[in-house]
Amino acid sequence: MADRWTPQSWQAYPAQQQPDWPDTAALDVVLKKVSEQPSLVFAGESRALQSALGHVAEGRAFLLQAGDCAESFDEFSAVNIREKLRVILQMAVVLTYSMGVPVVKVGRMAGQFAKPRSSGTEKIGDVELPSFRGHIVNDPAFTADARVPNPDRLMQAYEQSASTLNLLRAFTKGGFADLNRVSAWTQEYAKSSPEGQRYVALSNEIERALAFMSACGVDTENYSALHEVDVYTSHEALILGYEEALTRLDSLTGQWYDASAHMLWIGERTRQLDGAHIEFLRGVANPVGCKVGATTSPEWVVELCEKMNPSRIPGRLTLISRMGADKIEDGLRPLLRAVKQAGHPVVWACDPMHGNTITAPNGRKTRQFEDIVGEIAGFVRAHKAEGTWPGGIHVELTGDNVTECTGGTDDLTNDDLDYRYQTVCDPRLNGRQGVDLAFRVAELIRNHG
Repeated sequence: MADRWTPQSWQAYPAQQQPDWPDTAALDVVLKKVSEQPSLVFAGESRALQSALGHVAEGRAFLLQAGDCAESFDEFSAVNIREKLRVILQMAVVLTYSMGVPVVKVGRMAGQFAKPRSSGTEKIGDVELPSFRGHIVNDPAFTADARVPNPDRLMQAYEQSASTLNLLRAFTKGGFADLNRVSAWTQEYAKSSPEGQRYVALSNEIERALAFMSACGVDTENYSALHEVDVYTSHEALILGYEEALTRLDSLTGQWYDASAHMLWIGERTRQLDGAHIEFLRGVANPVGCKVGATTSPEWVVELCEKMNPSRIPGRLTLISRMGADKIEDGLRPLLRAVKQAGHPVVWACDPMHGNTITAPNGRKTRQFEDIVGEIAGFVRAHKAEGTWPGGIHVELTGDNVTECTGGTDDLTNDDLDYRYQTVCDPRLNGRQGVDLAFRVAELIRNHG
């Protein structure tokens, strides 16, 4: 995949956002143990995802990448995974039916445990402690002991990821994702929400379409695409020692794959062209992504494409813009133009969350639903102006009925934030807001042409 690359070559480059592990000998022991574990995902699955993303790059499909800002060790349960998956499936059904193109479903789950931080420390009153970097590193409790990076958490992250993947495979292949259940996914939601009623109408149309197909002699009972779905996993490849430990040589192709997830991405704070994160991900054969913010230059993004995807493989590289609702249209257009002129077949996705984070009067971080929609609208307008395909969205959400982002179908206000503010890091859309967003996105994309 890359000349002079090995799974260890990143170690010769400056690595940002790495924990200050207090006991490197203990870290080495844990990483060796992780390296001896079975792969979490398989190379063939990652190749299938890259093929699907290739269709997105060509304008023939749409990417829905969604899930927690940061997964929690404390809230892990089958119910939480099922409800998160339910929202992703609901959103995918809305997008597919409304837009008329396949939706590639990628969860921010089964590995999204680490979080980059703007500062290495945080202060409450007169006490200053190391920042919480996600459950894979330390604990959010504001005590000195809790904030010490603990390498044993790497193994716990692996084990929880394995359990999450087992449940995802069971739900997506075992009947939960059956289109005949499309109305059952949202019974409670439909009773109390205008967007829920809209979803019910859509699900009724789908059921009538399935009945029509059956009446015409189509064997819908044995057509697996109606009863099973592919949901892939992704996370930010932040803790490089952990990613290296799960990198495996594929016996079929002779290529290296990071077996911690089907897709990995590089964040805004770790995307240095001469840095360790780009060095690591340029050499694995997984589909990869990179966040691009408002300060990104056209020259930089073309150089990134050359480094990450020199063979110009459609679906290999996803560029995820995160600029803010007021900056996206003007900031994105030069990048779209430069990448198009350079002939790179990238997937363009919009992260409308991170550029629109604000602080409410009560001190809570939040995001306003209309700002999220506004950034996606600007993303779509920029693509329309440049003649390119707005290929997807990348959002932070949960299946729980949290109150972390304001607005949406329930018109949550700042006064509601304290009711169920449960995130371990950044504010997420709840299930109702997620489905609401899917309808809004579908309308924007339908008007794209």
